[in-house]
Amino acid sequence: MTIAEFQKKIEQIYLERDSRRGLPGTFMWFVEEVGELSTALMGNDRSEMEGEFADVFAWLVSLASIAGVDMTAAVQKYADGCPSCHGTPCRCSDKSM
Repeated sequence: MTIAEFQKKIEQIYLERDSRRGLPGTFMWFVEEVGELSTALMGNDRSEMEGEFADVFAWLVSLASIAGVDMTAAVQKYADGCPSCHGTPCRCSDKSM
């Protein structure tokens, strides 16, 4: 599934409800999912991690849709490597990040 297909699928499933909730409420759900991902990463259970990564990505995409952001266009920021130094891998010092 492409990013565009995923964003469309998330819109079909959740956009109406998430739009009613609005950006602030939907953002709060996103933050909660990031917390759940943190817990999963510490637990080192691959299946749980995959599920939480999927949930975080779904909520992020939903936020983008509510805000009118096309995620396929947004990720182009990284198409040429690091947005700062354009390196792949990044050559920026850790202090500049």
